[in-house]
Formats: sequence, C-alpha cells, structure tokens
Amino acid sequence: MDISRAEPTFPARPGFGTTGQVCLVRANHFFVGLVDKGLHQYDVSISPEPKMKGVFRAVMSRLVTEHQDTTLGGRLPAYDGRKNLYTAGELPFNTKEFEVTLPDKNPGPPGQRRERQFKVTIKHATLVSLQQLQMLMAGISTDIPAQALQVLDIVLRDIVLNEQDDMGIVPVGRSFFSRTINEPIPLGKGIEGWNGFYQSIRPTQSGLSLNIDMSSTAFVRGGSLIDFIKDVLNWRGPIRAINEFDHVKIKKALRGLRVEVTHRGEVRRKYRIAGLTKDTARDLRFKLSTGETKTVRDYFQETYKLQLNYDFLPCLQVGTEQKPNYLPLEVCNIVPGQRYQKKLDDSQVSNIMRIACQNPGGRETSIRESVLKNKYNSAKRANEFGIEVDNNATSVQARVLPAPVLSYHGSASCYPEKGAWNMKGKKVINGAKVGLWACVNFCTDLSEDQVRNFCRGLIEVSTATGVNFNDAKLQIFYARSDQVEARLHEVHQQAGKLKIDLVLAILPDKNGSLYGNMSCRRFDFIMTYPPDVIFTTGDIKRICETDIGLMSQCCLHKNVLKSNTQFLANVALKINAKCGGRNSVFADLKLSLPVVCEKPTIIFGADVTHPSALDDTAPSIASVVASQDWPQVTKYHGDVHEQGHRVERIEGLEGIAKKLLLSFEQHSKHKPQQLIFYRDGVSEGQFRMVLENEIPEIEKAWKALYNVKPPITFIVVQKRHHTRLFPSDGKYQDDSGNVMPGTVVDRQICHPTEFDFFLCSHAGIKGTSRPAHYHVLRDDNNFSADDLQSLTNNLCYTYASCTRSVSTAPPAYYAHKLAFRARFYLAQVPDMASEISAGSAASSLTLPAIKDELKSHMFYC
Repeated sequence: MDISRAEPTFPARPGFGTTGQVCLVRANHFFVGLVDKGLHQYDVSISPEPKMKGVFRAVMSRLVTEHQDTTLGGRLPAYDGRKNLYTAGELPFNTKEFEVTLPDKNPGPPGQRRERQFKVTIKHATLVSLQQLQMLMAGISTDIPAQALQVLDIVLRDIVLNEQDDMGIVPVGRSFFSRTINEPIPLGKGIEGWNGFYQSIRPTQSGLSLNIDMSSTAFVRGGSLIDFIKDVLNWRGPIRAINEFDHVKIKKALRGLRVEVTHRGEVRRKYRIAGLTKDTARDLRFKLSTGETKTVRDYFQETYKLQLNYDFLPCLQVGTEQKPNYLPLEVCNIVPGQRYQKKLDDSQVSNIMRIACQNPGGRETSIRESVLKNKYNSAKRANEFGIEVDNNATSVQARVLPAPVLSYHGSASCYPEKGAWNMKGKKVINGAKVGLWACVNFCTDLSEDQVRNFCRGLIEVSTATGVNFNDAKLQIFYARSDQVEARLHEVHQQAGKLKIDLVLAILPDKNGSLYGNMSCRRFDFIMTYPPDVIFTTGDIKRICETDIGLMSQCCLHKNVLKSNTQFLANVALKINAKCGGRNSVFADLKLSLPVVCEKPTIIFGADVTHPSALDDTAPSIASVVASQDWPQVTKYHGDVHEQGHRVERIEGLEGIAKKLLLSFEQHSKHKPQQLIFYRDGVSEGQFRMVLENEIPEIEKAWKALYNVKPPITFIVVQKRHHTRLFPSDGKYQDDSGNVMPGTVVDRQICHPTEFDFFLCSHAGIKGTSRPAHYHVLRDDNNFSADDLQSLTNNLCYTYASCTRSVSTAPPAYYAHKLAFRARFYLAQVPDMASEISAGSAASSLTLPAIKDELKSHMFYC
C-alpha cells in the first residue's frame, strides 16, 4: 500500500480549538503499548457444535491446556468464543484436527458421569496486518482498522476472563459483570442489579487507548424457581394456586430462562424453558416409552420417591413440541448469571439507578481499581501478544467555553453560570397567546377548589413569565380512568367550536409511564389520574396527537398540591414553546452563532429509535426536525415515520428534507444558503452508510428546490460511548464534582486525524456527567474548530423546556424526543385476555399520523 497516497475518509481536523479557559482533566483512557509480533487468524470448527456459549470456551480452554507446549508450539492463543482463534506468531501447522474430551461438571459416581467428545479443527485463515493501525498512529488519514482492533479487543477480553476466572465474570458484549464486584441490589420481581466494567481499545491522537468505564445491568436472581415466581407475582405469604392472569405473567417472566434440576442428587442437569403448561402437575399426563400414561406428580413420586408439595402448580416445558419434557416448578432452580433482557419497569429503573449513578470521585476510584484487578501487564496473554497497559488515567488538555448571553423581553440580558440561569424578573422574548383552555381531572382525591387554585396560580405565574393568558377562559372536566378516550373526544367536541388552545392533565404520582410525555396540539390539558389508572401514556398521546389534534401539558398530583413558583414557571416555559412562543434568544448573534449568522442557515436534527432487544417485529422510528426562525435558532418543525425493523438509515429523507426546507422558507422569509445537520444515534460502524446514503438524499432535496449543490456540514452526535472526564482542579468543577459546563476536549483522546471533539455542555446533577461526542462527516462550510465547538455549546442553551443548558445540541435532542414520543403511539397494554385465549400472537403495529394541527408546533418539548 502506498502510504503517501492514502485518501482521507472524513474531513481532517482543521486545527485545535483555542477559545475558553485552558485546564487539565483526567479521562478514563489508559494508553496501551503494543509490539507487533505478527498476528494470525485461524478458523475454528467444533463438532458437534455446542448449544451453550460457555461450552465453546470450555472446549478451547481444554485444548490449549493439553496441547500448548506440544502441538501448539508454545503459543497461547486468544479465542473469540465461537469461530476465530488468534495467535502472536504462526502455529506449527496450517490445518490440524484435535480430539477434546470434556468431563461432566456434575459430580457423582464415575459410572454416572457423562464425558463429551468433540472434534476441533483449526485452520489458518489470514495474517492480521497492523499497517493500517500504524498509519493512523502516524497521523495519516485512513479508515479505522477494524480487524486489528477486534483482535486486540479479543486478547484483552481473554485476559479478563482468565485472570479473574474465580470471580464468576459474566461477559455481556464489551462489558463484564460479577456478583463479587459489589453486592447485587434487588430491583424487584426477581431481578437484581449487578456492577461491572466496560473495556474497549481504540486509536487516539496519543496512541492506542484502552477505555475503561464502570457499568451496571440487570440479572435474573439465581436460586429457587418457586421464590422467583412469588417475587414476580408480588406474593409475600405461602404460594397458592394461580389464576389465568397470573399464568400469563409467569409465562412471560420465565420464557427463555435456563434452569437446573434439584431432584437427581448431585447431578444438576440444565435446561432452557420453552413454555409453561396449562395443566397442573397432578393433572398433566404424558406417555411413557412403554405406552403407559402417568401424571407428572405420580411419575416423580414413583421414579424419584419425591412427594410434590406444589402439585397444584403448572409445570415447565423444557423439551420440544415433538418430544416434550415436563418439570415441576419446585424441582428447578434458576441458573445464576443470566442477564435480564426485558424492559425494566419504573420501580426497577429507579432501583438500578442507585448503583449506576456514581459520583465522579467514586466512579474514578472504581475505574482505577478495575484496571489494577484486571492485571493486564502481568497476564500471560498480555506478554504473549506484546501488550502493555498504563495503569494511570490520561491527563488531557481541555478548555471551558464561555456561556452565551441570553436576551429576554425588553432587551433584558441573562448571564448563565454553571450551566443554569434564573428568569426571575424577566419575561419570555415572545409570549404565546392562550385563549380558551381545559383541565381534565382524573384524580379522585383532588377537589375542584384545589384544581382551580392550581390553575389560577399557573395563570398568574405564566402571565408574569410573559405568556399571554389575558382573558383566558378555563373549563374543568372530570373523568374516570376507564373513560379516557370517550372523555377526551367529549372535551374535543365541546371545545371544537371554541378553539381551545391548551389542555392540562394532572397525573397521579404513581402513574407508570404516564408522566412527562402526554401531548396534544391546539389544547394543553392538565389531566389527573387515580391510583388505579388502567390506560397507558401511549393511549393518551395517541388520542390527543394522532386522533383528535390537541396540545397537552402534564402535571403530577404532588406538584398540584405544592404549586411552588419555580415549578409553575417551568410549566409556563413549556406551554409557551408548545403554543408557538419563544422563550429566549441570543443577545449577540455574531458571537453566539458563528457561521450561522452570516447567511440564512437551516439546522437539522435527526434520530432513529429501535424496538427493545427481544422485539423482532416492531418497526424502527425515524424523526427529523429543522429550524424555522433564522437568524435566531429557537423554533423547529418535525417529521416522524416508521420504517423497517432495525433499519438505521433514514428512509424517505429526500421528501422529508424538501418539506422542512420549504417550511423554513415560509417562516423565515429566506431561502436557505447553507445547511447544518446533527445526526443522533449513529455508531462508528455506520458512518459510511450515512455518508453514502443519507447525505445524497439531502443533496437531492436541495438541488430539486434550488438547482445547486448544498453546502452541508454533517455532524454525528454520540452519547452511547464510555468516555468520562474528571476534573483535576477544583476550580474547574461544578457543584456536583463534575467538569464545568462548556468543557471541551479535542486533543489526546480524540481521533488521530479526523474532526471530532467531546463536549460536556451541561451541569451534572446526579452521578458522573457523560460528554457528548461530535464527529464531523462532511464540512462544506469550512468550520474552524473554535466556531463549531462554540456554536454547538451555545445551541445547548436554547432548549425550550428549562433554564439549563442540555447535554446534546437541541436539534438532535428534539429529534430524539420526537422519535420516542412516536414510540409511545405504538405502545399497547398487553391484552391478557387475548393471550389467554389465543396465545401470544403479536398484533400488527402501525404508526398513526400526527394531526395537521400539531405538525408545525413543538408539542414534544
């Protein structure tokens, strides 16, 4: 390869930023030394192919133990756990077959132990070159050397799994979890939270870097299956017979879990749960090999001399439809170390946050302890592959960017400090007008006087904030939780002739996922729900925003009772933004909006959300928003649609871009002359897809309207990374111990050649702040590092819903919120009755269209 002619993949870094106060921070990156010993990849096939992941590693571990010093020529390979083996230096053969005997882990008399025989074929595949990695380290633009980095990741993974074998490490992707790192905490319903750590190697400006971060996730608690079921059903007393609805809950909770039996002495066979029988153990009959039929209860009593205590419960089905295998619940234990992959409920999320939210000092200490415990430098594989890891975190030069000056009504200026500011004595720059509005109260324990007092207080604070509630008329409605759809339609019909602008909804404090996302366009409700609410947020949002066309605002029951001024002022800001007003603008456009202020500029934001991990049918949802009010950048219009399951590329982007470009023209009275695009939710492996598919769609839309090629700056926004920044000096930390809002890093830990930076634009509230990572994929507008970093940081002060800077650029943030809002339209309450009668057949989900009355408003903020 001619290194001198290597073509840059993405825009080169235009230089380093200089704006702001220079300071030092520490990053959770640990630099890695590497000696090239000649990496080789070998294909591995194991016959018969194991069904359990752990067996692959067990077979290879035994092979290496038996043959390392002989057939393997002293090599200590690294194994990916499936099909690939890597070595530092060639093995003495090109292809070789091995026979491996894996002893049964279950104890017992020798005659009862089952030894498993495997044939393992190892065949040389290719030499893994480090040349591309060395080019990148030398500052030559080239693609990320994915294969070389994958090998190094696998080597480091093997080091962890082998050096901490006694800790019960459970690998999950690039993370590793163990009960021994910290005591697990119960999350509820048989689920517990485990601590762990994440590791990944990547090239940076200063060389190879190992990124280590603390992590936490949910696991199914191992042990008695009966106890697990009691937790799922929230039973505190003795177990009893279950009804049909309990059966559905249990079946859903158990599906796919692995269990081990306890009725065969020391022999603990393991099975994966395929289903849950309808019949109980005393009623369920099956045919023996002799042709005789027996109940499960009688079979266990006669064969194992076991009297079942819970024969009134159903059985597990751990076989196949053709060859079923039934196990009573009481003879099964849940195998420990199984990650819980279903969605956590609100209570479980709250509980796991207790271990996930570490303060910066505690998190940094835990990271350092993990690095030392992993023994990277003393491990045999580290020496084998020429890897050495620095045990000290990287000190990085950072800068703290100044906050922009904001302007309110009457040219009142506001100077944010530590990422926040106070609107006391100030009014919004443009107040929306609210004429007729409605309050729908679903809370049975709130009187009409309490609701009216709350609404009166909201009017007073909103008026003082600058929202135009002059001559506003209020109507209050009451409804039961089972009358939501009918009552909302009734309110809409009564309001239809009167043009209600807002509907306010007061919610109970315990409302599942109701609070925070209930929106409807021309109305903004206050709705209040009783504790036994039986509908979902998706129901309310779908009705208001896709069925009726109402604007909504939600408030919790407890806040209605408190009604403090700060809360009411925050609600007023949201109402103003939703109903078409603007809260604040930049006092100095030239200083706060570099490049953007020079010519009409439209700023896009986009995101794609995907269904949960275990959902293999639901569509993905793409959303795109774009600014509408140049030269200020405060108002956005949006578009959202469903697309193929787990399709990351935004489908139909050309048509969406056309609509938003025309809307920009209409509202700003200018044709756009340049375009900036913040794209959320894209991983490094998808950069090429975006460059080759999405950007050309934007170009087509622009050229169709203006017949010229658009000047595009396209920036990917990433929050799902593991880089953390820790202050080295108390002078440059906020009240939570995190780095200051506006802290930007574009040196050392960033890409060796491309235009990227980390920006922590928000103040930490709880836990350790995660900076956003911005990576430029195209830059026709020739931003300097200072201009793009300052623009991005300043935009974070324009988020409409609060008087705080936010963690990502608002265009991307709004797109993210709109996509998740649409996800609620698809959410459905599980139909227990249909599942009982017709199994778990999935219903077809189609994203309903948002009503026209809402499309031009920021109903999602």
